Amino acid sequence: IRAMSSASTPKQKATATDSPTLDMLYGDNVPISAKKDIMGDVYCKVADRYDAVSDMISMSMNKRWKQRFIEQMRPMPGDKMLDVAGGTCEVARRYLQYQDTVNHDTTSSVHVVDFNDSMLQVGRRRMAQSSWMDNERVTFAQGNAEDLADVPDNSVDIYCISAGMHNLPHPERALREAYRVVKPGGRFACLEYGHTDTPVIGQICRWYWDTGIPFLGQVLANDRASYERLARSVRTFPHQKRFAQAIRHAGFHLPGAGYELYQWGMMVAYIGSKPRTA
Repeated sequence: IRAMSSASTPKQKATATDSPTLDMLYGDNVPISAKKDIMGDVYCKVADRYDAVSDMISMSMNKRWKQRFIEQMRPMPGDKMLDVAGGTCEVARRYLQYQDTVNHDTTSSVHVVDFNDSMLQVGRRRMAQSSWMDNERVTFAQGNAEDLADVPDNSVDIYCISAGMHNLPHPERALREAYRVVKPGGRFACLEYGHTDTPVIGQICRWYWDTGIPFLGQVLANDRASYERLARSVRTFPHQKRFAQAIRHAGFHLPGAGYELYQWGMMVAYIGSKPRTA
């Protein structure tokens, strides 16, 4: 992988003990083992309009959330970022723009990994005419967040995953892989849909996920089933308090409560670090 350093370093076996399982059920008798294939099929169907879907799901807050997420990540000049589940390059693009305009840096890079080739194709097309592609500051690979076999240990400054954890059958495995590949002192950054605990707003959000989004999927894309899957994968993801515990269990340090709520918890940012003595 050209965007990674120390490519010859052998992959170490994860040393963290298994965390309490975060496995999720769809609620319709779909086994966990089938989740990857099911979500892969969903994203093949929505890849070309994924960003529009995200804007719809977030009620047009998606881009603002991701920009805030990048700013809170505080990239440093020369950072190598691994963008997992980053196929369409919405986060990668904002990261490189931040490095160019805020840090005035042209040495940083991002390696985009996604399990879905259709999503990667969208990202490649989006970045095709950019100087970042010409200078090999953005590279791509198809891969599994739960087994980043081609990414060496302690090789990235930032591990980033945005709206990707809820798609995984076993998020705790992805957290162990994140810990393995991040350099000591490096950062873990996760942006994920959350749970709104404010009673009235929470009820509205649950109705929106359960009823509103499938309805919009039917009206706008004639594909209710795919949007039901997307909504259900979000609704069944663990509460932010539980997921913050899992991140800490994997070995990362999270300050304070461990997360920041965007829009009452519609989206949640988890930004932590790997101990320098790890």
